[in-house]
Amino acid sequence: MKLSWLSTICFSFLWGTIVAFPATPTGPPMETGFTFRVKDTSLTHLTVHRRTGEVFVGAVNRVYKLSANLTELRSHQTGPMEDNAKCYPPPNVRACVHKLEPSDNVNKLLLIDYAGNRLVACGSIWQGVCQFLRLDDLFKLGEPHSRKEHYLSGAREADGMAGVVVGDDDRSDPKKKKKGDSRLFIGAAIDGKSEYFPTLSSRKLVEDEDSVSMFSLVYQDEFVSSQIKIPSDTLSLYPAFDIYYVYGFSSRSYIYFLTLQLDTQLTQMDASGEKFFTSKIVRMCSNDTEFYSYVEFPLGCTKDGAEYRLVQAAYKHRPGKALAQALGLSEDEDVLFVVFSQGQKNRSNPPRETVLCLFTLHQINLAMRERIKSCYRGEGKLSLPWLLNKELPCINTPKQIGDDFCGLVLNQPLGGLRVIEGTPLYDERTDGMAAVAAYTYGDHSVVFVGTRTGHLKKIRVDGIPPPAQNALLYETVTVAEGNPILRDMVFSPDYQYIYLLSDKQVSRIPVESCSQYRSCKSCLGSGDPHCGWCVLHNKCSRKEACQKWEVPQRFNTELKQCVDITVTPQNMSVTALNVKVTNVPNLSVGVTCVFEDLSESPGEVLPKGQVFCMSPSLRDVPTLTHGYGDKRVVKLSLKSKETGLKFITTDFVFYNCSVLQSCSSCVSSPFPCNWCKYRHICTNNVAECSFQEGRVSSVEGCPQILHSSDILVPAGIVRPITLRARNLPQPQSGQKNYECVFSIQGKVQRIPAVRFNSSCIQCQNTSYWYEGNEMGDLPVDFSIVWDGDFPIDKPPTMRALLYKCEAQRDSCGLCLKADSMFECGWCLADKKCLLKQHCPSPEHNWMHQGRRSVRCSHPRIAKIHPLTGPKEGGTRVTIEGENLGLQVKEITHVRVAGVRCNPVAQEYISAERIVCDMEESLMASPPGGPVELCISDCSAEYRTQSSQTYSFVTPSFNRVRPEKGPVSGGTRLTISGRNLDAGSAVTVFLAQEKCLFVRAMREIVCVTPASMSGSGASSIKLFIDKAEINNDLRYVYTEDPTITGIEPNWSIINGSTSLTVTGTHLLTIQEPKVRAKYGGVETTNVCTVVNDSTMTCLAPPIVYTKRQAPESGLHPDEFGFILDHVSSLLVLNGTPFTYYPNPTFDPLGNAGILEVKPGSPIILKGKNLIPPAPGNARLNYSVMIGDTPCLLTVSESQLLCDSPDLTGEQRVMILVGGLEYSPGMLHIYSDSTLTLPAIIGIGAGGGVLLIAIIAVLIAYKRKTRDADRTLKRLQLQMDNLESRVALECKEAFAELQTDIQELTNDMDGVKIPFLEYRTYTMRVMFPGIEEHPVLKELDSPANVEKALRLFSQLLHNKMFLLTFIHTLEAQRSFSMRDRGNVASLLMAALQGRMEYATVVLKQLLADLIEKNLENRNHPKLLLRRTESVAEKMLTNWFTFLLHRFLKECAGEPLFMLYCAIKQQMEKGPIDAITGEARYSLSEDKLIRQQIDYKQLVSTLMCIPPEGEAGTEVPVKVLNCDTVTQVKDKLLDAVYKGIPYSQRPQADDMDLEWRQGRLTRIILQDEDVTTKIESDWKRLNTLAHYQVADGSVVALVQKQVSAYNIANSFTFTRSLSRYESLLRTSSSPDSLRSRAPMITPDQETGTKLWHLVKNHEHADQREGDRGSKMVSEIYLTRLLATKGTLQKFVDDLFETVFSTAHRGSALPLAIKYMFDFLDEQADKRQISDPDVRHTWKSNCLPLRFWVNVIKNPQFVFDIHKSSITDACLSVVAQTFMDSCSTSEHRLGKDSPSNKLLYAKDIPNYKSWVERYYRDISKMPSISDQDMDAYLVEQSRLHGSEFNTLSALNELYFYINKYKEEKIKKSRLCKMQMNSKLSQLSFIIPLIFFSPSMPFIFSSFTPERFSKMLSGLLV
Repeated sequence: MKLSWLSTICFSFLWGTIVAFPATPTGPPMETGFTFRVKDTSLTHLTVHRRTGEVFVGAVNRVYKLSANLTELRSHQTGPMEDNAKCYPPPNVRACVHKLEPSDNVNKLLLIDYAGNRLVACGSIWQGVCQFLRLDDLFKLGEPHSRKEHYLSGAREADGMAGVVVGDDDRSDPKKKKKGDSRLFIGAAIDGKSEYFPTLSSRKLVEDEDSVSMFSLVYQDEFVSSQIKIPSDTLSLYPAFDIYYVYGFSSRSYIYFLTLQLDTQLTQMDASGEKFFTSKIVRMCSNDTEFYSYVEFPLGCTKDGAEYRLVQAAYKHRPGKALAQALGLSEDEDVLFVVFSQGQKNRSNPPRETVLCLFTLHQINLAMRERIKSCYRGEGKLSLPWLLNKELPCINTPKQIGDDFCGLVLNQPLGGLRVIEGTPLYDERTDGMAAVAAYTYGDHSVVFVGTRTGHLKKIRVDGIPPPAQNALLYETVTVAEGNPILRDMVFSPDYQYIYLLSDKQVSRIPVESCSQYRSCKSCLGSGDPHCGWCVLHNKCSRKEACQKWEVPQRFNTELKQCVDITVTPQNMSVTALNVKVTNVPNLSVGVTCVFEDLSESPGEVLPKGQVFCMSPSLRDVPTLTHGYGDKRVVKLSLKSKETGLKFITTDFVFYNCSVLQSCSSCVSSPFPCNWCKYRHICTNNVAECSFQEGRVSSVEGCPQILHSSDILVPAGIVRPITLRARNLPQPQSGQKNYECVFSIQGKVQRIPAVRFNSSCIQCQNTSYWYEGNEMGDLPVDFSIVWDGDFPIDKPPTMRALLYKCEAQRDSCGLCLKADSMFECGWCLADKKCLLKQHCPSPEHNWMHQGRRSVRCSHPRIAKIHPLTGPKEGGTRVTIEGENLGLQVKEITHVRVAGVRCNPVAQEYISAERIVCDMEESLMASPPGGPVELCISDCSAEYRTQSSQTYSFVTPSFNRVRPEKGPVSGGTRLTISGRNLDAGSAVTVFLAQEKCLFVRAMREIVCVTPASMSGSGASSIKLFIDKAEINNDLRYVYTEDPTITGIEPNWSIINGSTSLTVTGTHLLTIQEPKVRAKYGGVETTNVCTVVNDSTMTCLAPPIVYTKRQAPESGLHPDEFGFILDHVSSLLVLNGTPFTYYPNPTFDPLGNAGILEVKPGSPIILKGKNLIPPAPGNARLNYSVMIGDTPCLLTVSESQLLCDSPDLTGEQRVMILVGGLEYSPGMLHIYSDSTLTLPAIIGIGAGGGVLLIAIIAVLIAYKRKTRDADRTLKRLQLQMDNLESRVALECKEAFAELQTDIQELTNDMDGVKIPFLEYRTYTMRVMFPGIEEHPVLKELDSPANVEKALRLFSQLLHNKMFLLTFIHTLEAQRSFSMRDRGNVASLLMAALQGRMEYATVVLKQLLADLIEKNLENRNHPKLLLRRTESVAEKMLTNWFTFLLHRFLKECAGEPLFMLYCAIKQQMEKGPIDAITGEARYSLSEDKLIRQQIDYKQLVSTLMCIPPEGEAGTEVPVKVLNCDTVTQVKDKLLDAVYKGIPYSQRPQADDMDLEWRQGRLTRIILQDEDVTTKIESDWKRLNTLAHYQVADGSVVALVQKQVSAYNIANSFTFTRSLSRYESLLRTSSSPDSLRSRAPMITPDQETGTKLWHLVKNHEHADQREGDRGSKMVSEIYLTRLLATKGTLQKFVDDLFETVFSTAHRGSALPLAIKYMFDFLDEQADKRQISDPDVRHTWKSNCLPLRFWVNVIKNPQFVFDIHKSSITDACLSVVAQTFMDSCSTSEHRLGKDSPSNKLLYAKDIPNYKSWVERYYRDISKMPSISDQDMDAYLVEQSRLHGSEFNTLSALNELYFYINKYKEEKIKKSRLCKMQMNSKLSQLSFIIPLIFFSPSMPFIFSSFTPERFSKMLSGLLV
């Protein structure tokens, strides 16, 4: 047969159906765009030159000029500059009193003034001045800043300003416009400074950039100007009011602005309420210089019932033809695309639910025109409350209002009430739209939308939805993943690209990316209006990119126009190539037919769209279908000769019938195949069949074995097998006959077969056998063949079943239950299962199913289960054995241990298994027994009993674990007890809910259900079968666990980094897991519970399939925890968990091998090594060199590894977060040294001279090596010092970042232990005296008590009291302590008459002021020291009257500051001897060494003195803490919130370390294990005892034993030497001491130390001293501590220096006393404000607040340690400095506490000044109001002190000076001295003589006062 036939194929091209198999495109790849990125700044604004295409970018402190492809051309720096926002005018114009600091210049406006050929860049510094930059090179042409018009706005928000340049819009001829013709309309947010900045104005852009006229208002006279300001009345009512300008544009003769402003109708006037915002559109005429045409209207959009009122972005656009027609507009009318966010709240962080809306300017102008007309008709009001502050009516004025109406002097400005509603086009609920731009392409409007997730959405807008196709989102492009697109989006001048701006990058994106579509269907179905299908170029492109696009059908734009191809025939056989081709499109140039890579042939183009193609010849493709089965599908393409490109492709099939090997598969083929049954081949050529009658073309004609039931073949029996068939061919001459072929266990058995006719065949007599009795029957595959190997078709399920009766049927029951088709029976004689013919005397001995009432005798029970159960019954017993009946009805009698058991029919297995349900036993304690059963009757042959016995038991349970679990359930509950494995069914109930049963052996395990009744104890009820088991045990449902924090809240994509999770009730969870879900894939990882509030987890990975994750991180779709069945934590919506890219590493060297020397550092470079996550958490890296780890230093792009001391090739392995990287191998080689044999050889060869030279060289080399070694050692020491300094600074910074959050969290919920009024006042008046006599009843004779009462009356005479005080103060020996004591006693005595005490105090202060001025002392020194009774009385006066203020306001921040200091100090080591600490505000109390320590979390078991059960509390301690320090921390944890005086003391408690149940060790500061080195003894710490993390310790009542006495005595004695220092008062002198003098123990000669030894001690080793580094390095810790405590210091100072306190008024006493001081200054004509300021500071802050701050124990029931005292002293000093008016000159030698708060004190001073100023502005308090207030205070506290005791104490001072005055009176010769002596003698004589009552009866207070006056005169 010839193989040279060719076939022709006819193609028909149809224009109207979709292509079936598109060809591979050959067009260029899609352009991905260009980017410009910055790192050290933030970008804010973007504009593009409309002619050159150059890009200008505004940023913080920068302006950039970029080329069109975003290459940086120029950069201009605009900041930072020295500035202060309070300086107006700016500091470069006039000196500013406020402190100047470097300030960032935020670019807020970036415009091109085309007429002036310059760039206008307006910033935030210097009150918002603008720079003019030359467009060519960004040269600064000018920066006007000298006039108020030059200051646009000092607000720092980058997106609150918008501007429109008018006068440069003649684009056709730029030369027509000259420089200086332009005007700038500008709107700006003013940040509340309406007196400085207008919110909207029209400015001149003059030619000279530095001209004072630049930015001057276009029009201004004394009444009107080109500006609008926010009235101050509006700001006073609504302090947060501002107008944020979102977008500005011009259209025709109008200027428009879209704004966002506070909605004054919805927002409450007080600043504390929620703020609501509204969007408005503002319109003015561009030539309106007086702003008479100002109109504004609310703007909004509504979709699906939701209101969208927060404008985000807008863009003016000329609509395309399709949109214009849909809107009924002409194409030259403007429309506005606006993006809104939902609602009216959260302007700064608006909701992500956004909508794109469409407005027509025709619609907007129409609404405004109708509003103007109605107003000029006199209807309504002007309705602009924010601007007019009152409602003004419209004035009826006949006026023709047209489109060009620009307002009059009346009826303006005008506001609209009705919201102009836009038409929603597209809504986005997840990404959040943030920017918009639009342009027209062809007939279509294309809108580009930027999102807050960094995507660009392209939307084709051809009309108003519905249908949705009118606003079709057809493409989304990722621009800056995770980073919001900013508002400025600008097109290139040719509209080929769009520029987008984000915080750190500018991106250029093509407006279309048609080349991404590879087929006509995807191209035209994309919806992109730019894209069409270029037919002969087989590509998707713009119309302009397709050659000859104007030729019909060369460029298609509709989906129905895609080319379709049909082939006739659609397939061909390789043996017969006869193909016809029709219907080809008109292709005059010609085409080529391409069969994949098989052949190409020219196609003949025929009329009516037909092409003839030649198929490949068989000679060319001999193996065309080899390996492809019966067909091969090839791609048949047409290639245009014009373009050389394939333009259409379809599938074409070559088929091969000859590979089909059976008749049925042949004739069933979809191809024209025929079966030749005599040749047994499949062919498509019927001529190949030898006989026409042998040709088969249908399944019915095929030779085949017909289906029948299974062919049963008993093994070993000789018998024939007969099969039904049809169409069996008769073997011809020379052909072999039929055979049956069986394959049995891998062996083939062929048996001759006889064909009776075409429908029957028989396998001749033979026997079949298979090995083994494991199977009763064996399916056997067989086939019928003829002529040796021609198989006859047979059904695929047809099989022969070879079987043995005796196999697996070794009992009567199993034999008789066999399938009846096997004809097996039980042979009684042989006791086997046999065929009937094999059993002797089958009539008597052979039992089979066909016989009636057949049953097997001798039943046997092999096994019963269960063996135990409750007597209540219900147990389901399973009985297994043999001959257990053939039907369930035969089971007539079953008893288990004598109790009836009822068979369950459904569970019965014939002959093998009986399942029955036990009935209840009626006996109280039933005995056990066997199982008995009968088959039909209970004769001996059919009756049996088990060898196993069944027992009755009573189950019980005594333990449930765990004892508690979450309310949501899911806890795996284990119930333990006795006999719980009894019975068959177990049910557990918790209260009324069923516990999901899991398993039961000796213990019952079930999963708890959710509690329907909430938390609390639930009863446990257990059912075993029908037995109900109860117990008093309870399972407690606790509140579901909560998660309060995750630290860190980030990981890498691979996960497996460590997370610390905090929450509540975590111990109730057994197997916690953490989960994440991203992209629909959920992943989990394990967690480990540490304690009830903490657990550690390994972060779950996420599956990220894209190429590279964004550096800013990914947020999973879901993140949460699997905590049993607690569903509320499966997704934590409030936890923004972030996944950062996995670290990657570069290979070592070029080939992955790096050669290094031993000890050389190894640099491993990579990316993403330190994720840009907030906080101080970092990835934990491990680097292995071979099997040895190396020390690491991690930076952003590399790991620095100190290589270990190894040689040879070592693999480098990097481990991080479950990832393993191997960047390559290290080849570590050592330097070869000069060997001794080599030296000897050279010496022998070279002679003595050479030896000498070598010796010199060797000596030189050794010298050099020594020098190098010394140098390296010094370098290493310097590197170590540098690294430790860096580490210390880094640690200080890290501590600052982490401790602030921790402290803030720890402070929540702290209860404040205020002292009661009496204790508080006593501690202030008599510090250090606990039991003062004024608190006790006076035990004195009645006459003395009466005399004291009369003395009290005398004290209530103002003249007497003043004279008495002045007389005492005149005594030289009347000390400072005496003055304070007398003042306090007087105030205690006068507590019941506070109004009288105040009058006396005012007079004393006035006298003191007068005396101060008479002595010519500086007025500022007044009240500075307590040198008079008046000053101490003033302190006590404030103490009495500010108690309520302390409790209600100032006490809380003061207590928080104390707690914060205490907790922060205790987070680091504190030396128990010196009182120095790692964390301190005081340099004197700072540990200046590196102390290695570790935080431990110990479980504390605190045993109360009463011996009750203790509670477990987790406590954080340090391993360097002494035992006493640990006890203090444990007591703080256990007694948190309990006043200090009510707690047990550490000295009364012992600390037990519990190891297991029995081992308990008492820890002490000193014992026999204490380490002694030289003459130093170190206190024992937890590290000394090796107490590990998680250890259990207990506080127990101290046991008085010889052991404890002996071991505590030494330490107590030693510590007593420092007791005065450790428990020192808060005097500054005591804080100055560096450390206590450590003297040797008198008995042992040793000195105690804890963390640091005495700094001056000579025993300090040099190595220790060197390890300390420069001690000043550790001063960075002061800054870290200060930063941590800053919030608490600020809170306290702000509370003290504020006139409004949580709704409470300023205490009257402060205002009253300040007014008194001002009054005294006015009387004495003191006008210096500094003097008045100083008097007030000395009066209140210095006299009262400083005392309270330094001594919080005066106010609270607390204990103040020495380190806390030192820190409070620094805060108090800062407080004093803040109240001072003098400027402190600070230098490098200034005290650290002054330097520490140097930057804060100016701010605090401003608070103090504002405080004094606000008080002075408050209305004065009348004497009557003050007296009423004082009387009320006396009533409340008048009984706090014993007045008689106070008077009695005053006698001490009278008696003290009596003798002194008498002695002086005898020596004095002058009368005055004599009178004084009489006075000082008479007073005590009168007061305390026995006749005092009689004396007072004759001396009234007035007479006595006169007598005193006379004596003094």
